[in-house]
Amino acid sequence: MTDRTGSGRPPKSLGPRARIAVVVSAALVLAGGATGYVLHAGARPAARAAAADASFTLAGPALYFRDPTTGRVAHRPLSGDADARVGAGPSCDRFYAAADTALCLRAEPGVLPKTYAIVLDRQLREVRRVTVPGVPNRARVSASGRMLSWTVFASGDSYATSAFSTRTAILDLRTGYLVTSMEQIPLTLDGARYHAPDVNYWGVTFARDDNRFYATVSSKGRTHLVEGNMGEWSARVLRENAECPSLSPDNTRIAFKKKVSDDPAAPWRLYVLDLKSMRETPLAETRSVDDQAAWLDDGTLAYALPGADGRASDIWTVPADGTGTPRLTTPNGSSPAALR
Repeated sequence: MTDRTGSGRPPKSLGPRARIAVVVSAALVLAGGATGYVLHAGARPAARAAAADASFTLAGPALYFRDPTTGRVAHRPLSGDADARVGAGPSCDRFYAAADTALCLRAEPGVLPKTYAIVLDRQLREVRRVTVPGVPNRARVSASGRMLSWTVFASGDSYATSAFSTRTAILDLRTGYLVTSMEQIPLTLDGARYHAPDVNYWGVTFARDDNRFYATVSSKGRTHLVEGNMGEWSARVLRENAECPSLSPDNTRIAFKKKVSDDPAAPWRLYVLDLKSMRETPLAETRSVDDQAAWLDDGTLAYALPGADGRASDIWTVPADGTGTPRLTTPNGSSPAALR
């Protein structure tokens, strides 16, 4: 499918909720820490590019996730036997799904690595593909399945260092408009328009109205949580030190990772922010989580951590109110997405 992109704000004939400014970004030369990822990805078996089996579809209630051993998407019941998993989904390096839409980010290694952002329907058949330079990092789909966002690393491969750059895109499936880079969105900080050449966006999460969104913005060594409006094409900073936001199903709270240490091996802790009171709550998970947590329901979060016994990663859950204890729910998994 041909990408529909443009520059500046969309035509005024579009409705206020459908107006999405489109910024075409220049091609990026990729280097630095991404090289290690590329070499590792290049050693993966060719089978990782497999499509989903015909019987593997989006159907809830279920937890969909990536199996790091095979590189393919799998699913299991949201509750019950964790071993009752089916692993016949498409090959993806990052994955997310909601309603009738899935987003699969697939790395294509090389001297200049690139990512395929592949849009899939309920039967997990490809309906659109966007090619972007960079290494896959974050993927999100709005609750309705209309709005999609992905982030790639342009250079470097860790948020624990300052030597990284990202590109974050937003795709509106209803209008077909693709925002290839969010960096030109007018940003307000402390009541004034903010300009800086080092602005980076990542980790978008959408509200139920498909217009409001939240994301991370970094500049001058600081990270910020921003609230954005697609129709007005604007964003404003809500608070500092919040990364990889994830909006709760009831749209009242945001899970995020907060930097609590300068130790590059364990810099973050998971928190939940109440959007009405702006009060934050540390969660019972005290290990450092470098993930955009996913809400299984209004009371439970899922996230990936490095796995035990040599596994690449495992999926854990923790209550969203700060009580309880973390629980290993899906060994050998990452990129959790709950279809309710």
